[in-house]
Amino acid sequence: MPEQPSDKNQQLESFRVRQEGTDLTTQQGVKVDNTDDSVTVGERGPTLLEDFHAREKLTHFDHERIPERVVHARGAGAYGYFEPYDGWLADYTAADFLTSPGVRTPVFVRFSTVAGSRGSADTVRDVRGFATKFYTREGNYDLVGNNMPVFFIHDGIKFPDFVHAVKPEPHNEIPQAQSAHDTLWDFVGLQPETMHMMMWLMSDRAIPRSYRMMQGFGVHTFRLVNAEGKATFVKFHWKPVLGTHSLVWDETQKIAGKDPDFNRRDLWDSIEAGQFPEWELGVQLVEESDEFSFDFDLLDATKIIPEEEVPVRPVGRMVLDRNPDNFFAETEQIAFHTANVVPGIDFTNDPLLQARNFSYLDTQLIRLGGPNFSQLPVNRPLAEPHHNQRDGYGQQAIHKGRTSYFKNSLGGGCPALADSGAFTHYAEKVEGHKIRRRSESFKDYYSQATLFWNSMSEVEAEHIVSAFRFELGKVETMEVRARVVEHLKHVDHGLATRVAAGIGVPPPAAEATPNHGRSSPALSQLNAPMHRIDSRKVAVLVADGVDGDGVRRLVDALGKQGALPEVLAPTDGRVRAATGEDIEADRALNTMASVLYDAVVVPCGPDSVATLSQDGYAVHFVTEAYKHVKPVAGFGSGLKLLRRAGVADELADDTGVLVDNGVVSSKAAEQSLPEEFFARLGEELAKHRAWQRRTESVPA
Repeated sequence: MPEQPSDKNQQLESFRVRQEGTDLTTQQGVKVDNTDDSVTVGERGPTLLEDFHAREKLTHFDHERIPERVVHARGAGAYGYFEPYDGWLADYTAADFLTSPGVRTPVFVRFSTVAGSRGSADTVRDVRGFATKFYTREGNYDLVGNNMPVFFIHDGIKFPDFVHAVKPEPHNEIPQAQSAHDTLWDFVGLQPETMHMMMWLMSDRAIPRSYRMMQGFGVHTFRLVNAEGKATFVKFHWKPVLGTHSLVWDETQKIAGKDPDFNRRDLWDSIEAGQFPEWELGVQLVEESDEFSFDFDLLDATKIIPEEEVPVRPVGRMVLDRNPDNFFAETEQIAFHTANVVPGIDFTNDPLLQARNFSYLDTQLIRLGGPNFSQLPVNRPLAEPHHNQRDGYGQQAIHKGRTSYFKNSLGGGCPALADSGAFTHYAEKVEGHKIRRRSESFKDYYSQATLFWNSMSEVEAEHIVSAFRFELGKVETMEVRARVVEHLKHVDHGLATRVAAGIGVPPPAAEATPNHGRSSPALSQLNAPMHRIDSRKVAVLVADGVDGDGVRRLVDALGKQGALPEVLAPTDGRVRAATGEDIEADRALNTMASVLYDAVVVPCGPDSVATLSQDGYAVHFVTEAYKHVKPVAGFGSGLKLLRRAGVADELADDTGVLVDNGVVSSKAAEQSLPEEFFARLGEELAKHRAWQRRTESVPA
């Protein structure tokens, strides 16, 4: 007889745990009165290993998913190299790979989203991981960062709480890879330290155009230590040579359906095409004597050092030039750890960093099946390891000899202690009582969130308002919406009022905290240099009867500028040009979409344009690109399709070139098309978007 639902329910009843009306305890039933702060030596000192509650909480969290990563599950990676420009940093660090000009250190970089599972889409609104493993001559160094320079919380003991909140809700496993739901915003509304990071998450930084076009940050304040033992505080920055660019929200949702692998495909295809991604590594340096010279705490991972106060000084460049051979063996099995450091780089007492130094190793032990994961090919250091650690799951070495201990005489005393080049921990003096309390210097929750808001351009600010409205509009609990708005009024009263107007909650009654008026121009993406069009994808729409000479000139001119033009036709195969020759189409139009390209061009050819004008998908292709404020171009009879698609900007009425709000046009055709047309199209493409004709405005 089939088991009755009531019987099964009774069977499961003893396994159900009811949380309502209970006190928080450890797994051993010991009551807990603080789960926000680790036990440290003094308010700003190192975290103590004897904190059994933090250890239990982090350990359980680290073992909650098998086998994919708990966070950063969806990723893409590539190999390359890092090369310092010169040796100036030797005054600050003994790290050889940062101070040896001409020496190329191999790297593997893994980019990722944070919240979603391995099967989620690339273009969700999320933080992006930017983790770099340097295979240095002195051992492996891992710079495990993000594309945002701050984080949601102060102390790693709260990381399980944050991730539990942002992950799909446990009762129905919905939504996937999204922060737009009740539990995340409930957490945010009760943790004001999150507000700076939430401003970044609601900004365009959370929807990058490409991994190759996003910045990276080490997040924490680290130490550099030179050969004499002198230490200097440091923050690490990666800056892409292609500029920092983002998608728009409508695009991200459509790309998730058209190509959920958009960012990982972009990285792979660019490397395969020889368009190698490149970043510049820079550092912000702060003398130890200046530790308390700022109006924030250097150990607070929810804060930045504004570049206007401490400039980012260039150190070297990183180039990614080789795709992995096997995704699982390399991209999936690579294991990063913030505590993988080399001589010349050391830690600070940042409580989030200290927790990561514990947690990452613990995570790899369960995810990769035991203590020998460093022997996996992608994780092996170039500096040959010699130690007395033996056996265990996944042991790949066959150790010869009788000794696996130190000191020994039977093995000739080997491996022996190093007499030079060894890692030496920075000798920082610490003292204080064992307490579970965070320093008051961490409790400025809003001023840098306001700094970020003040630094945005008008269009970036509109996008932030739209993002808050979208995210909070998905929250079902009105009290949670209202609570977040109450926090936003401490960031900027106008921001809170605009958000409240879109989510059905009362506007804040009074300005709680006056806006301090300070800004940091470096925080705006639109202030970054925009002069490169390398690897920008341009859709060229054609059909039978197209101007063949014009298409060839266009493709050649864009290619010489570094762009990647693709010829799209109503069907796969070839189209017949007006002069009778064949033109090979790269793809069928209906298999692609405008959201997958950076610009669209319609060449001349009366018959071609007539065919495309009768194709609703082709018309929509142009209309959508225009809506997303991308460069749109046409020449000769191609202007008719632009008009048919509703491109309302002024179009050229002669054979010259007109550029108006990102629309490049000329009535000229074939060989009469001036070279200026291609140059002006390249200029508009380098601007990324024609924001002056944006249509996604948010009411003030």
